[in-house]
Amino acid sequence: MKILVLQESDWIKRNPHQQHHLMERLSIRGHEIRVIDYPLDCNEEGDRYQKREVVEGYHKIHQEASVQVIRPSILKLPLFVYLSVLLSHRKEIKRQIKEFNPDVIVGFGIINTYIASRIARKEKIPFIYYWIDVLHRLIPEKTFQALGEYMERAAIKNSTQVITINHKLEEFVKNLGAQNTKVIGAGIDLDKFDPNLKGSKIRDKYGINDNDIVLLFMGFLYHFAGLKEVALELSKGEYIKMKLLIVGDGEGFSDLHNIVKEHDLGEKVFLVGRKDYNEIPRYVAASDICILPAYPDEEIMQDIVPIKIYEYMAMGKPVITTNLPGIMMEFGEGNGILYVDKPEDILFNANDIDVTVEGGKARRFAEENDWNKITNEFESTLNGVVRVG
Repeated sequence: MKILVLQESDWIKRNPHQQHHLMERLSIRGHEIRVIDYPLDCNEEGDRYQKREVVEGYHKIHQEASVQVIRPSILKLPLFVYLSVLLSHRKEIKRQIKEFNPDVIVGFGIINTYIASRIARKEKIPFIYYWIDVLHRLIPEKTFQALGEYMERAAIKNSTQVITINHKLEEFVKNLGAQNTKVIGAGIDLDKFDPNLKGSKIRDKYGINDNDIVLLFMGFLYHFAGLKEVALELSKGEYIKMKLLIVGDGEGFSDLHNIVKEHDLGEKVFLVGRKDYNEIPRYVAASDICILPAYPDEEIMQDIVPIKIYEYMAMGKPVITTNLPGIMMEFGEGNGILYVDKPEDILFNANDIDVTVEGGKARRFAEENDWNKITNEFESTLNGVVRVG
């Protein structure tokens, strides 16, 4: 099967998401995968024009995988970049339909997905819209968010099938007009995220004792991630054995660095930066409890379930998260997840967790999300729409 994938984030620089895992595994199974993406640094200083680029045989997770990544030319000027994407990605999509002749197109974005959905409908190519986030809420220019939502609605209307990564997102897309929906949840590599993996080397590296309680956060450091509040609570000195291990980078990194410096938290809060995906399991293994302290009223966080939650759970780590609707709907109670009202509450509640018992519950839940099972389900869905189409 030939599969053309559209997304508007960087396939190469971003950490692995649902689409990376699925497409690389499908590649290993013999399917041909081409991805049209959008470079991460398109709004950074430097050359304002980026030529078309093709990366052959790319893999992020599995060495035996082979994905062709195509980057259409981009005019890297604020606001004009959207028009540039509209024109260059349209041209590239048409080119790929002519040269690659895909059996199915899968969209993960807004602009290029909208374009592809229209072309696919005209060319009678099955089109799948796969939702792992509410993307129009992530558009930095607020005035463009309504236009982004309009494009999402139109792409949904043009879709053969709409897939979401969790049930809360399924609710959301149905409100946008989706009818033929399906939930295919996040998958887990149960061999890589093994609860028997030891994290002692990581703890030793940062001077963390065996009897310290390590709370771990990994991922992009948004301002609304709640980590600043956790760090400030930790500075009060009431949590003698608590340590905070933060793996990742992003817009909130400098603020966190300043908090650590100002409150002399160098021996309690460890900002280790971004790490290669293959290193992540050992950092999770070094923790006792994993956290997601995002602001519960942050609009962006209402309908999503980050894949890292499953990775934490697969390693037998209990999770403390704020009352985020998507996570509460997906996991409910009694599955190794504790909910709190606000980020500052995480430290107090961490003292009351039986890590072994709650971690065991988390692992048992995650075992139902093995990547082989998830890939089988996705592959079956693709086969179904291709036969119908």
